[in-house]
Amino acid sequence: MKLRAYVLAGTALLALGASGSPYPMVDAAAQKVIAKYQQASCEQLWEARGAPKTPQEQNMIEVLKSDPAVRKVFIDEVAGPVVNRMFECGLVP
Repeated sequence: MKLRAYVLAGTALLALGASGSPYPMVDAAAQKVIAKYQQASCEQLWEARGAPKTPQEQNMIEVLKSDPAVRKVFIDEVAGPVVNRMFECGLVP
């Protein structure tokens, strides 16, 4: 019985992935956002500020609006790197 519990626990950990998050798609989106902010110049970030969102970005925004658990995982992952970059570029006072 113990062996079965260990096997189930191991399988669950593998299913969660290396990051331990139950939302691998959210993790991928968060990494994409972080990379966008880290790779863009401040001028590019200022210009992109009011640009229309892609359909993929709009879909992700809708998911984040509708699911507080997913939103928390996403914001926890992007908050530090993105806000720091925004601060460096004068986008956040």
